Amino acid sequence: MSREIIRTDQAPQAIGTYSQAVKVGQTVYLSGQIPLVPETMEMVAGDIEVQIRRVFDNLQAVARAAGGSLADVSKLNVFLTDLSHFPVVNQVMADYFAEPYPARAAIGVAALPKDAGVEMDAVMALS
Repeated sequence: MSREIIRTDQAPQAIGTYSQAVKVGQTVYLSGQIPLVPETMEMVAGDIEVQIRRVFDNLQAVARAAGGSLADVSKLNVFLTDLSHFPVVNQVMADYFAEPYPARAAIGVAALPKDAGVEMDAVMALS
């Protein structure tokens, strides 16, 4: 099965030894995104809601570069340094996803790269 590396300037560039996404057949594995502004590679300024929106915008840009959209996401993993922010994830997620929602996991972590409050990765199935 062929493997295609997905890359876009509309999302933050990889800051390590990974690709923004890898497409294998009709499945796309989107790497974790933190709230970096693609143009500056700096963390977005603002509260946790602003950070969550930036992460969804970054994931959306990579999904589009792979030929899909967030509507094609079948699995979403959410990593939060403070699980009390989970209701905000639900609120913001409703602006980016419609039913049927993807499968999802929410994981509390001690720390994330660049002191981010949130990181998300996803698996997307293209039709």
